[in-house]
Amino acid sequence: MELRRALTPEDRQRAFEVRKTVFVDEQGVPIGIEIDEHDEMAQHVVIMDGDQPVGAGRVRMIGDTAKLERICVLASHRKYGLGRELVAAMEEIARELGAAGAKLHGQMHAEAFYLKMGYHPVSGMFMEEGIPHVRMVKTFPELEG
Repeated sequence: MELRRALTPEDRQRAFEVRKTVFVDEQGVPIGIEIDEHDEMAQHVVIMDGDQPVGAGRVRMIGDTAKLERICVLASHRKYGLGRELVAAMEEIARELGAAGAKLHGQMHAEAFYLKMGYHPVSGMFMEEGIPHVRMVKTFPELEG
């Protein structure tokens, strides 16, 4: 497995393929909402298993906070720790961009996962594209210099 930043158009397309499979095909999110105006400016990551993309996510800055979005792993590759690696890599990008912390809209079924990653809920359940979500935040510790 290789986790890397999606810096080329080909890798960005690979990330979009994973997102389409998970969010559009599995969860029924309309493609016009899944691929949006924020993709152009966001930093993307992709996990490759050989030549197959199996995980993806994007990071974008809103003020001094990073928003982690579109975090997904193909069903065939879940439960192997790839989600944890994905979020950790996205947090590293966020720190490089100067973020003091991160926020995300986590699907309710993944709330325990994000809690283990140090995120805390700041909302009750809300619906986003027909899927129950919770807003979560994490403050990054000061790095010793």
